[in-house]
Amino acid sequence: MILIIDFGSQYNQLIARRVREHHVYCRIEPPDLPIESIRALAPEGIILSGGPASIYEPRAPKADPAIFSLGVPVLGICYGLQFMVHVLGGEVVRAKKREYGFAELSIRRPEGMFEGIAGKTCCWMSHGDTIGRLPDGFRVTATTPSTKVAAAEDAGRRLYGLQFHPEVVHTPEGKKMLGNFLFGICGCRKAWTMKSFIRDSVQEIRQEVGGRRVILGLSGGVDSSVAALLLHEAIGRKLTCVFVDNGLLREGEAEHVLSMFKKHFRMDVRFARARRAFLDALKGVKDPERKRKIIGRIFIRVFEAEARKIKDAEFLAQGTLYPDLIESRSAFGGPSAVIKSHHNVGGLPKRMKLRLIEPLKHLFKDEVRLLGRELGLPDDLTWRQPFPGPGLAVRIVGDVTDRRLALLRRADAILQEEIQAAGLYRKLWQSFAVLLPIKSVGIMGDQRTYEHIIAVRAVTSDDAMTADWAHLPPELLGRISNRIINEVRGINRVVYDVSSKPPSTIEWE
Repeated sequence: MILIIDFGSQYNQLIARRVREHHVYCRIEPPDLPIESIRALAPEGIILSGGPASIYEPRAPKADPAIFSLGVPVLGICYGLQFMVHVLGGEVVRAKKREYGFAELSIRRPEGMFEGIAGKTCCWMSHGDTIGRLPDGFRVTATTPSTKVAAAEDAGRRLYGLQFHPEVVHTPEGKKMLGNFLFGICGCRKAWTMKSFIRDSVQEIRQEVGGRRVILGLSGGVDSSVAALLLHEAIGRKLTCVFVDNGLLREGEAEHVLSMFKKHFRMDVRFARARRAFLDALKGVKDPERKRKIIGRIFIRVFEAEARKIKDAEFLAQGTLYPDLIESRSAFGGPSAVIKSHHNVGGLPKRMKLRLIEPLKHLFKDEVRLLGRELGLPDDLTWRQPFPGPGLAVRIVGDVTDRRLALLRRADAILQEEIQAAGLYRKLWQSFAVLLPIKSVGIMGDQRTYEHIIAVRAVTSDDAMTADWAHLPPELLGRISNRIINEVRGINRVVYDVSSKPPSTIEWE
C-alpha cells in the first residue's frame, strides 16, 4: 500500500489513479494524520502531494516530520518536495521566474526515479516557489532551464523529490517515473486488482457487519448497483435494498431495476412509491441547490419510513465515490471549493441511529465499472452513464412539473436510442437532454408554434473532474434533433451544448 498525503493539490486524485494503474493500492489521507496511524497502515511508500500554498504561509499544511524517519521511501511532488526540503534543513525561496506549463527536463542521473528514461524529456511545472538550498545528503538529479532543482534525492535515506508533476499526461514519462518509485524503490508488487479488492472488501464488510442487517438505497445507477452486489456477496440476505420511486426517473427505469435485482440476482428489494411527495415539495422551486436539498430531505424521510419497517437494521450503505467527496466538500482539509452538494455525501441524520458503511468510497468510477463486471453485473448496468441523485429535477431548468417531466423523459429516451445506435454510448462519459425554461417560435404544418427547447449535452471524461464536450457527428445531431421535434409534442427546437468543464459543470444544475 502506498500512502498519499494530501496537501491540497488539484491533482491528488490523479496521483492515486496513476498508482492504481500500476496495480498498487493507495490511500489518500490528510496531512494531520498521526504518525501512529501511519505506522499502523504500514505503507511500502509515502507520496507527498502538491498544493497551492507557499511553505511560509501561516496556515500552510504540514505533516509530522517523523514520516522522514520511518524507514520507508518518501516521494515529494511540488509542494511535497518543498515541505521535505524545509523540514530537513534546506531552503525554499520565491522563484525569480515562476514556471507554469511545459518545461524541458534535463536528467543528470538516469537511475532511481529516472531509470530507463532518456536524458531529455518534457515535464509539467506549476510552482511559484523553488528550492534555494538542498538539505545535507541530497543531490540534484534533474534540472530545467528555469529551475536548478527540478528533482533531487537522498538515496541513502530513500527520500526523493520532483518539482514537476509526474501524474499529469503533460509529463509523458511521468507514469514510468512513478513506476520506478513503486517497484524499483519501494519494492511494491502488482497485487491490487478488482479480484483482490473483492476478497479484501468482503472480509472487511463481514468483520464490520457481523450478523447484523444492512440497508441500502438502490437507485439503479452504477455506484449503488455495484455497492449492492458487493454487499450481497459479503452478507447475502442480511442486505435489504430500498428503491425509492421519486417520480424523477428516466423512462422505464424503475421496472428495469426491480426486475434485475429481484428476479435476476434474487436480492431483498423493497419498493417505495413516493412520486407525489417529491413533486409536491418541488412545486414552484427553481433554484438548483434548493431542489437538491429538498430532494435529499424527502429521500431521507421516505427512506427512514422504510428503514423503520426493517426492525434489525444497524447499518446504512451508500455508493459514495472519491469524486463525490471532492465536489461536495473540501476533501481532507484541502482547498477544493464546494461546487454542488451530493445527495449521498455529508452524513446521515443522527435520529436514524444507523452506522454508515461506504464500500466504494476509495474507488473511481472506472474502477467501480471493473468491479461491477467482476461481480457479474450486466453490461447495460455496468456501463451505464452517471445519473444525478436528484434525477431529472436538475435536468429541468426551472419548475419541475408532471408535464415538463414527460417532455424531458421522451426527449432523453430518443437521445439515448440514437447514441446507442451510433455505437457511442460507452465512448461518452455522459449524454443527456436538458429542458430549458424558455420557449421559442417555430413553424409546424404551416402554423406558428411557441414551444419548449431541449438542450443536448454530451461529454467525454476520465473521472468527471474535468470534461470536454463531445464532437458528435453532424448527421447524428441532425437525427436526434429531427426525432425529438417530430416525436415529442411540445418541443420545437433542439440546441447542442459546446462548453467544457471547467468553466461549466457537466450537469446544468
